[in-house]
Amino acid sequence: MNMPFSRPGAVDLSGLKRPAAPVGGGGPAGSGGSSSGAPGSYAVDVDEQNFQALLESSMTAPIVVVVYSPSRMPASAQLAADFTLLADELDGRIAVGLVDVDAQPAIAQALQVQTVPFVAMVLQGRLAPLLQDAPPLEELRTIMAQVLEQMTAQGMTGRHQPLAGGVSADADGEGDESEPESDPRYAAADEALMTGDLDIAIAEYQKLLDANPADAEAALGVSRSKLMQRTASTDPATARSAAADAPDDVDAQTLVADLDLLGGHVNDAFARLIDLVRRTSGDERDRARLHLIELFGVVGNEDPRVIKARRDLASALF
Repeated sequence: MNMPFSRPGAVDLSGLKRPAAPVGGGGPAGSGGSSSGAPGSYAVDVDEQNFQALLESSMTAPIVVVVYSPSRMPASAQLAADFTLLADELDGRIAVGLVDVDAQPAIAQALQVQTVPFVAMVLQGRLAPLLQDAPPLEELRTIMAQVLEQMTAQGMTGRHQPLAGGVSADADGEGDESEPESDPRYAAADEALMTGDLDIAIAEYQKLLDANPADAEAALGVSRSKLMQRTASTDPATARSAAADAPDDVDAQTLVADLDLLGGHVNDAFARLIDLVRRTSGDERDRARLHLIELFGVVGNEDPRVIKARRDLASALF
């Protein structure tokens, strides 16, 4: 299928203004909530109050808008639920806006939706159609992996913060933004990362890490920046073909593991390298092991997937 960024006729959504409001979890105002189930950390039911804020968040990372109708097409409600699950699996690479066309006809009209289901991707305020059917979850995973690989190759690697519960009540019961203040120590590194200057980002994070080897955030910044640097000019299809042709080539396999990780397929990335450790020996095995440990640091050592993979790695080694 055509990827959204190569399709003509993208619609500029900047004119579809709605009152700005923080994007948070819960059902649409005035409705009984989405029949797709409670939104996950990176999914939100869209209404006229949070629509504009959702569009603005597409400046950071892509938004997938899923328009569905539980009454007219139950399969579309399942599609909405599948994208909610997928958004959590991808850990912020996408956020999902769920539009119940029966409860929010004005939004569907603004998006010029003619049939349901309708799935579009919004990036930097521009919309491109993605799907007009309801494929099964495994096919959705494949589609989104391809989309994210293409975005990564184009230097688009931003992530969303969790959407659900984004507004909390203060002592007076008033809503208040709950985002923590940014640490100025990381400002130069974070800015370089956002502008795509990976050499400077790595140097800035490394300076912080050299000054404080226990700085977990700086260590994570170094690892993630290097991961982005390794894959920045990679053609995913070529890389995967090379890895398939040379299953014991450490360079080919580690590159595809990097792509898997960037695409949100964490377990696939880990399994690929653990299998490589089992098949190799000597220096090649050590290179595969060290690369896997670096990817553990990118994901986070407390992540359950990392904990499991560490056990599997130990089994492969001994």
